[in-house]
Amino acid sequence: MFEFIRTHQRLMQILLAVLILPSLVLFGNPDVLRSFGKEEGIAKVGKVPITQAEFDVALRNELDKLRKQFGPQFDTRMLNTSEARQNILDGLIDRKVVDYDLAQKKLVVSNQTLQNTITQIPGVVKDKRFDKEAYIRYAASQNMTTDEFERSLKQNLATQQFLGPIRSAFMPKTVLDRLSAVNEQEREVQLLTYKPQDFTARVKITDEKLKAYYEKNAAQFEIPEQLNAEYIILSLEELAAQGSASDAEIQSFYEQNKVKYTTVPEKRRASHILIASPQTATDTDKAKAKTKAMEVLAQVRKKPEDFANLAKANSDDPGSKENGGDLGIFARGSDMVAEFEDGAFKLKQGEISELVQSEFGFHIITVTEIKPAVFKPLDEVKELVANEIKKQKASKAYAEASDTFANLLYEQSDSLKPAAEKLKLKIQTANGLTRISRSEVQSTLEISNPKFLKAIFSDDVVKKKHNTESVEIAPGVRIAGRVLEYKPTSKRSFEEVKAAILEKVTTTEAVALAEKEGQAKLTALKATDSTAGFGDIKIVSRLKNQDVPAAALVDVMRADTQKLPAFVGANLGSAGYVIVRIGKVTAGTPDPVRRASEAQQFGNMRFEQNLYAYLELLKQRAKVTINKAAIAAPVTAAP
Repeated sequence: MFEFIRTHQRLMQILLAVLILPSLVLFGNPDVLRSFGKEEGIAKVGKVPITQAEFDVALRNELDKLRKQFGPQFDTRMLNTSEARQNILDGLIDRKVVDYDLAQKKLVVSNQTLQNTITQIPGVVKDKRFDKEAYIRYAASQNMTTDEFERSLKQNLATQQFLGPIRSAFMPKTVLDRLSAVNEQEREVQLLTYKPQDFTARVKITDEKLKAYYEKNAAQFEIPEQLNAEYIILSLEELAAQGSASDAEIQSFYEQNKVKYTTVPEKRRASHILIASPQTATDTDKAKAKTKAMEVLAQVRKKPEDFANLAKANSDDPGSKENGGDLGIFARGSDMVAEFEDGAFKLKQGEISELVQSEFGFHIITVTEIKPAVFKPLDEVKELVANEIKKQKASKAYAEASDTFANLLYEQSDSLKPAAEKLKLKIQTANGLTRISRSEVQSTLEISNPKFLKAIFSDDVVKKKHNTESVEIAPGVRIAGRVLEYKPTSKRSFEEVKAAILEKVTTTEAVALAEKEGQAKLTALKATDSTAGFGDIKIVSRLKNQDVPAAALVDVMRADTQKLPAFVGANLGSAGYVIVRIGKVTAGTPDPVRRASEAQQFGNMRFEQNLYAYLELLKQRAKVTINKAAIAAPVTAAP
């Protein structure tokens, strides 16, 4: 089982792709979502494209996840491999083929099923009543609006229908018991190890042998081309840090944007009279309803103090008419329809609205109470406001600074100093840069960025020591550099690496001698049993190791034990060679708790195998095509 898991990691990723990607990809960025389908795809599932924009969203989400996971140690090079980007694309393709199958089978989720599922969310039902505000807060905690959350939930519920027949995979109990018994089986073993260091004295090395190794493995001793450089970075963040915000600016911004610092939103109490006119009504009936609404409105305007009585007499809203049209207190984003909410929040207290039309008909609204919003005091948010002003100023300045940056780099092509002085940038240095980023040399994301390395190693920059162009390595971040010293590819001398070669060749030959002697001993033991030289008895199984090397344990548990003792030999690489004597085999002790856990794992594996096979079948049916070149571009970090 464990070997299967190690060698089938792709299967283990499929559930994540199928169940998690809808929320990450489809609802992670609504603006990008609106652009999907407007460009040629980098892959196609049937006739449905996976667009570059869609792929970029998934890629950014993966970058964000890694950034949160690794913190300061985060490096975009984690995704700068074709394998990593292919995995992201594979996840998108898996999602699309599931959608394809859902559409083919016409699997849909009813509104009743959706409603029942939502009511199971902890906290959204209180005292047997649906709490709209709690539901809005829950959706917001998922970084979604309620509409987005419901679309995502519907998608996931439909996916559960898709997974149902596959999840029902069954494994007979006899098979599960046999597999668990294999894991529990125990073997008594003894080890005899041949260590390379015990054979070092027998190794004879000549200078000729060392030189031959040096010539044959010349690539090992190459020093790649490298350079020392100076560079400057123009960033939106740095411009913001250099900026300032006066008290007057802070006061003005706060007053104009108070809603951003709300602690309690404004709430209103309103009453209404509804003259019903559903969307399904005929034009004639709608005209009659509007005429009646105008008549009632005229009566309300004539005697506003009779609003409650007129509501009881005329309103078609059974939930409020007996209360004189009173709807209680509500805030924006409550369960009021948008047209009604907008109409109510435009009114002053006591004011009567014009007719407000919604999907239910015509409303006459009056506001009976206003509870003003409560805002955080300026002193409490002053620093936040100042930072926001600085960012806005920096955003405007960045575009102009970027042009100045590029122009000065070109006009003063042999020096970074003019651009640095003009824009108050620090000139920094980096030594030992290589074309391919090396973590021990390129210590920051900026200078390890593939775009910058390509620019700094270009012929014009290296040979003429000109400034690089302005290179955008992330939104709001530009870098430029200049070569101080260039060192072409070279080779370490034989004398410089002789000691290292001697150590390597000696170790290699000692390992070979240890293996040779161990194999000879193994042959002899298979002919005549002996325990001479073996260590203490250890009891091992697939569940417990007892310090038996992993490379040997696999062979020990696979060995034919019909005739005992049995012997197994294993090459341990630089650790030498080991012979394992198997003296006894027992069934081991069954563990009901572990067996139940293994049964669950085996069932999950069968499910994953079936899911993988079914997805592959769907891909064939949908005729999936991939543009490999489209996912080959390097990844750069977002600020």
